[in-house]
Amino acid sequence: MNMAEIRIRNTGERISGEENVRAFLEKQEVLYEHWNTEKLPDELKEKFVLTDEEKNQILSAYDEEIRDLAERRGYKTWDIVALSDATPNLDELLKKFEQVHTHTEDEVRAITAGKGIFVIKGTEDVGYFDVELEAGDVISVPEKKPHFFTLMENRQIVAVRLFIEPAGWIAEPYDDPAFSKEA
Repeated sequence: MNMAEIRIRNTGERISGEENVRAFLEKQEVLYEHWNTEKLPDELKEKFVLTDEEKNQILSAYDEEIRDLAERRGYKTWDIVALSDATPNLDELLKKFEQVHTHTEDEVRAITAGKGIFVIKGTEDVGYFDVELEAGDVISVPEKKPHFFTLMENRQIVAVRLFIEPAGWIAEPYDDPAFSKEA
């Protein structure tokens, strides 16, 4: 089973293994959990262009996990986001994503297919770090914590997004001279 990996940008250090990843993220106040990818019908494991019906299939496959998370953390609504090279204007979308920002509520993603990266500003001693996510990984970046989300080389992802209040999810740009995209 593949799991999230972390790369600390300042040092290039990598952290892998569920326990290590979880312990590191906990210190950074980032929630990390894992869902069983076997629950997803096989034909949806590598599908990145989805009909509404297929999106609903994913939501019902993980209904129990979604409701459990929602209950614990106060989410009221959820949906599916699917991105791939078939997504219109993918490059413009990514440009918009790839800017450090904060929200007034936490940003949670449960990856059901593909891969993605959350780039998060950690504590002073750590600086920015990348969390490389795969199917089954669930992450929540706390409110007001500078971050952004982007795709990996394969440029394909399907994820469940959960919201407390969709309006609370507006990105507040966070201008940080310490951040370098190139890292």
